[in-house]
Amino acid sequence: MDELVDILDQDGNSTGKTALKSEAHAKGWFHPTVHVWCYSKKGTILLQQRGRYKETFPLKWDISVAGHIGAGESIVTGAIREVVEEIGVLITADKLEKIAVFKSEKRHSETIFDREFNHTFLCLLDDKTILKKQDSEVEALQWITLDEFREWVATEHPDLVPNSEQRYQRIILEIESRI
Repeated sequence: MDELVDILDQDGNSTGKTALKSEAHAKGWFHPTVHVWCYSKKGTILLQQRGRYKETFPLKWDISVAGHIGAGESIVTGAIREVVEEIGVLITADKLEKIAVFKSEKRHSETIFDREFNHTFLCLLDDKTILKKQDSEVEALQWITLDEFREWVATEHPDLVPNSEQRYQRIILEIESRI
């Protein structure tokens, strides 16, 4: 779905401009996104298998919830909205724990140059929470142990969205410190 997003400068500051997400991707303009990693006290992490019709990394396993922040939308409001949309769980702001903002630049194709500031959160959920995936965006949802996830990262598992091992390790360490 195409939506208006705020355009940021190379340091993550607002430029006061907005554009359609598709235009931001085509022109390589920085914009804000959210990444929400859901985990349980049992040491499991929720992964999302990206939808089969996604332009980037279809059917690859990825972050629990990820999405673009709408123009004028606060980061936390966008994170809550994305959690509801993608996994069907209504959370409150106090369930989100911001751990980092990562600057990311990835050229996927001639028409998609993702330049984003990923506002990254942890969200503690019970792994028995009833999840309802967004059919248009998400193929499947699966809880796996942190040890399994660590192994996927270490072996560059072919079904995992390629990302910096350092970033994945940071997520693992952050979650381990909370369980």
